[in-house]
Amino acid sequence: MSNPLLKDSVFQTPVRGAEVMTVSGTINKSIILWVLLAASALYAWTHPAIIMPLLMPLLFGAFVLAIISSFKMDLTPFLSPIYAICEGLVLGVISVYFEKSYPGIVINAVLLTMCVLFCMLAAYKTGMLKATPKFKKVVILSTLAIALVYLIDLLMGVFGARGFNFLGNSSGLGIIISLVIVAVAALNLIIDFDLIERGVQYGAPKYMEWYSSFALMVTLVWLYLEILRLLSKTKN
Repeated sequence: MSNPLLKDSVFQTPVRGAEVMTVSGTINKSIILWVLLAASALYAWTHPAIIMPLLMPLLFGAFVLAIISSFKMDLTPFLSPIYAICEGLVLGVISVYFEKSYPGIVINAVLLTMCVLFCMLAAYKTGMLKATPKFKKVVILSTLAIALVYLIDLLMGVFGARGFNFLGNSSGLGIIISLVIVAVAALNLIIDFDLIERGVQYGAPKYMEWYSSFALMVTLVWLYLEILRLLSKTKN
């Protein structure tokens, strides 16, 4: 999920002789992060009893790492691998829970996430969807609004209050809301693609390869979780 605090100054050409961001470098960093996430997710999938008691600390740790990375992008070469491992462990446990409740849902969610990724990439490359300033503003504000609703719902649950029923409701309204959230998550991919393209075009610092890979991972993880939630609602 692209950082709304990201300034254009990040994309200024660095000092001559300094290493700059490249497409191949970004792809390589993405592969490293996804291998770490997949390996940790597989471990959690096969050892859920070990990871389950650590779920909340891992969630909190991943959240803190994401926040720090958003403000200190030059630290992402060190923080993003740790984030990938923490997020992988969390995803593994959550996926086991959904799979036990709805057999076959995980593979369907993975395939749908990949399909959305490639569709968004095709839409971006063909110019069907462009990351214009207005587009970014609408998507980022929508994303922040969704995050705020989730945060309020979580806090209400912590203090014993009744949360927003529509978030977990499997009625027609609940499914429509999930579809909207999935759409917003998917549109964040366009911003991530633009981040990578601009970084390469303007010769952003080398650490932006890690940050761009991290941002893309955050978006795809969110998209996967929302697709899981959507599929579970349709099965109910």
